[in-house]
Amino acid sequence: MTPQIALTLGILSAAVLLLATERFRADLIGLLVLLGLALSQIITPAEAFSGFSNPAIITIWAMLIISAGLARTGVANWLGRRLNAVGGKSEVTLLTAILFMVALFSSFTSSTGIVVMMLPVVNQIAKKRGLATSHMLMPIAFGTLLGGTNTLISNASNLLANNALIELGLPAFGFFDFARVGLPVALGGIAFLAIFGRRLVPQRTSALQMSQLHETGELFDLGERLFTVRLPQSGSLAGRPLSASRLGAALKLNVIGITRDGRPRFSPTPDTLLRGGDELLVLGRIELLQQLIEGQTLTLHSPNGTAGDGDPSLAVRNLISPQVSLVEVEITPDSPLEERSLSRMDFRKQYNANVLAIRRGERVIRTNFQHLPLQAGDRLLLQTSRKQMTSLGQSSDFAVRESDLAEYRLQDRLQLLSVPAGSRLDGLSLAESDLADTFGLSVLGIVREGKTRLMPRPRERLRAGDQLVVEGRAEDVELLHGLQELEIIGAATIPRPAELETEDVGLAEMVISPHAELKDKTLQDIHFREHYGLNVLAIWRRGRPYRFNLREMPLHAGDTLLIHGDRSRIKLLAESGEFLVTSPDLQEAPRKEKALLATLIMFGVIASVGFRILPIEVAAVAGAALMVLSRCLTMEEAQRSIHWPAIFLIAGMLPLGIALENTGAAGYLGNILLASAAHWQTPLLIAVLFIASNLAAQFIPTAVVVVLISSIALNSQGVAASPQAMLITIALGASLPFLTPTGHPANLLVMSAGGYRFGDYFRLGLPLTLLTLAIAVVAVPYFWP
Repeated sequence: MTPQIALTLGILSAAVLLLATERFRADLIGLLVLLGLALSQIITPAEAFSGFSNPAIITIWAMLIISAGLARTGVANWLGRRLNAVGGKSEVTLLTAILFMVALFSSFTSSTGIVVMMLPVVNQIAKKRGLATSHMLMPIAFGTLLGGTNTLISNASNLLANNALIELGLPAFGFFDFARVGLPVALGGIAFLAIFGRRLVPQRTSALQMSQLHETGELFDLGERLFTVRLPQSGSLAGRPLSASRLGAALKLNVIGITRDGRPRFSPTPDTLLRGGDELLVLGRIELLQQLIEGQTLTLHSPNGTAGDGDPSLAVRNLISPQVSLVEVEITPDSPLEERSLSRMDFRKQYNANVLAIRRGERVIRTNFQHLPLQAGDRLLLQTSRKQMTSLGQSSDFAVRESDLAEYRLQDRLQLLSVPAGSRLDGLSLAESDLADTFGLSVLGIVREGKTRLMPRPRERLRAGDQLVVEGRAEDVELLHGLQELEIIGAATIPRPAELETEDVGLAEMVISPHAELKDKTLQDIHFREHYGLNVLAIWRRGRPYRFNLREMPLHAGDTLLIHGDRSRIKLLAESGEFLVTSPDLQEAPRKEKALLATLIMFGVIASVGFRILPIEVAAVAGAALMVLSRCLTMEEAQRSIHWPAIFLIAGMLPLGIALENTGAAGYLGNILLASAAHWQTPLLIAVLFIASNLAAQFIPTAVVVVLISSIALNSQGVAASPQAMLITIALGASLPFLTPTGHPANLLVMSAGGYRFGDYFRLGLPLTLLTLAIAVVAVPYFWP
């Protein structure tokens, strides 16, 4: 093994590991691979950046625009609704008709796009016919993958396989060459799904279906999770906006409606002002509020030792010691802390420092900054040990600055609080007390038995009689007392779920798009309620609903959010591109008058490539441009339709294929992994390549699988198969990842919408994979001897 081979294989291993573990974004991994190969001089700069001008890359993004044009003009929606009329009374007949339609469409457009278009159509058909959507959605998702094996432009795997063939100096695949194997695979798979699909997939219930179980009289079987509380006529909460009440932050309560003067008002906005006597319909755990009401939590400490006004001067004297000091640090432009909040990164634990205030420009932020995304140039006033100050000064995350501490006016925010006897905090650790996140009170020190302990650890347990040096406002403590004044009315006045919907307010099910930039962000991080004015009542993930503390739950692609709020706002949310609405009546109206024109443009692209009038990349870009020029799409919609992370990933990984071939690493791996392949019969080789590419595609992007396995297979010596046969097999195996929901975005999209669990995919996907393998083993050697 040469040093270049070893280095190339090292970069390959690192890339596969990072993609499988999802440690970094896929597009970033692609760029890191590209840079690693260029900086190590394994390939030339021109070769390193050749992926961005590769015909396969150009065709992929152009076809995404064409697919979006078909979707925006409502072509698939129209056909889907016609199927309901011609599908007959039998569920098998209906499912067969739908499967043929989605397979046909996905032969020419994006499988993910077809699933997005079909979600509301299938929901509507299932509702009208009284069918379980779980019996239909997974088979439909699998049907789009089966259809994606039929043509040159149907998926990225086929385009990359064609690109590999051209780079060998061989004639390119014809437009329908893939159908020789893809068509029998699709027909066999559709027959299997239509006959056995609904029997192998258990009947599941989605989030929206649970919300419609009116017979139980409860919203998604919540029981005690939905209850009513009343504000006192005069209290700390009266006159405050809902967003400042801390009902969500402190008690994890979701306010669904407000009854005032006998009139209910559902889905209040964050700026709705509370009034004395308001009755709040809330979703959450009643026991948290009961615990808060039963015991006094904190009292302000005054100079004579009784509860009363705060004593900032006393608190200041207890803030600094010979071991603990204050320091100001600035977030550097290249700091990994940019766009991250203090609470998400657990700043106190990570840097062993308390943040007392943040200065952004001329503005000093002294409260409610725990969830504020940091920016380069922000200055943080920290309380930390003098030893830790040295470490912070050496960190590349910060730059230590000199500052005038008087500008922060700490005396306005420092309080001395007492933990009274019977407090619910007695015995809890600081971390468990959640004082910082819920009430904006940062504990900087504890005075116990006359001794001050600055910067107590998160696991430090509080005791009755402790005095806490905290950074916060006196009104924050008053707000805590205001929450203790709430009166629990109980379940007697709880409305039926149907009563939560009015002409203006409704329920909707929204699926997080696989292409949304929301991975691991929370509703709190994206300020969901503030930005959209909507309530999230439940999150459906892997076959079960989550209803508590949703604001702090990291979001995943494919999650289904049950939204409650103003119908016009729900429509605006659907237009954002981050969320996919599954209710037909809430979708943006399609441009039906352009449907015929969009269809003609699609057929024009197919004809120009099929008859070899234009190269595929030129035809695809021409079709994309015509979609915009004909106003089937706006330019903004065209840009949003391109999944840029996938484009950057593929463009970054294509140079890795060049490096594997140029350095001899592909031949080296091929001789090891396929050492005995020269003695194999063709069907055995086809089976091995199919299984290898299929299993790899369950965990890493299919495009990466095709690039890597094709490079290895084509450089193996003495194998009993033509390059065309091997590339067709690799593309086929990588295009059919049925075994896991994460194998393909189409699988992920239907997971929450159908109420599926992880094991449901394996139950239906394994026999379907074995069937497609058997067909491929017979068909590939026959058509590509």
